[in-house]
Amino acid sequence: MQRSDFHFDLPPELIAQHPAAERDGARLLVVDARTGTWSHRAIRDLPELVPAGSLCVPNDVRVRHARLFLRRRGGGEGEALLLRSLGGGAFEAMVKPGARLKPGASALVVDPTSGAELARLDVLDTLPEGLRAVRVHSDHGLDWDEIDRIGRLPLPPYIEHLADGEDETRYQTVFAASEGEAVAAPTAGLHFTPDLIAALQAKGCGWHPVRLHVGLGTFRPMTADRLEDHAMHEERFEIPGETAARLEPVLADRARPVLCVGTTALRTLEGAWDGAHLQREGATRLFITPGYRLRTADHLLTNFHLPESTLFVLVSALLGLETAQAAYAEAVRERYRFFSYGDAMLILNARRVA
Repeated sequence: MQRSDFHFDLPPELIAQHPAAERDGARLLVVDARTGTWSHRAIRDLPELVPAGSLCVPNDVRVRHARLFLRRRGGGEGEALLLRSLGGGAFEAMVKPGARLKPGASALVVDPTSGAELARLDVLDTLPEGLRAVRVHSDHGLDWDEIDRIGRLPLPPYIEHLADGEDETRYQTVFAASEGEAVAAPTAGLHFTPDLIAALQAKGCGWHPVRLHVGLGTFRPMTADRLEDHAMHEERFEIPGETAARLEPVLADRARPVLCVGTTALRTLEGAWDGAHLQREGATRLFITPGYRLRTADHLLTNFHLPESTLFVLVSALLGLETAQAAYAEAVRERYRFFSYGDAMLILNARRVA
């Protein structure tokens, strides 16, 4: 299939720049993959829409302040997006301008508002896919907790403001763990409040987190014309023993429905499940495309995604391309809000689609 098969027209004013006034205030397009029909509801309706007794699987990864603003020698500006720790204050990173920030180069990490110097970044090596190994340090190499104090939340490029106080609260899930190194939020989880989780649990639904360290595999655009030529970036995952103990017997005999809260949770389960057990730690490059048959989840909650993105391809795999295009066209007609701070889609009966 061609990347262009997954194009759709999206008016730019539908790209949400700020979250809804309340976390659970988003609209919800409910699509049944088995029938191809949909209805318009709200996130607050999830407890009556999700089958009683379902096992809900969110991604509890913490978004780090991984965006660093740089002042290069000679005064030029730059940026670094730290993707994962390599230990000792070293990180895998995307840097720009890449032509200037080659091994041996260094730059100051600065506050983008005041210009105050915060640390130093040294470029150590060139890595595959145009990435760099960098070290961030002051008098010692900095770890993630220290990076959180000097960096900014890495809001997606389609959000046209620097991360501010509102984003500090709303671009993080209420159930985020204290650990992790995500550089983008698991956005379906942003809609949940403690009350909404409690309402699901009151219906007998379980809440069993996994953790995918969200990186380039989730948000890097496709550049290849053919789906078969797109290579996903590796992303690490962890599945707690308690979550595995609850999910493994259900996945083996399909005794209860499984709802994945977000595409990252879905890709984690699909990548970790071997038909009998869930791998506790590992990495995935899984690219879910049309023709893929789900082995784990029955239902998926997800936000609305970019045209020609791997995530819209995933939605098309669950719904079928024709239904996915029709559902997204309906969302555009009804003025749903798109992307990270936007509205959501609940895909029911996803495992029943060929």
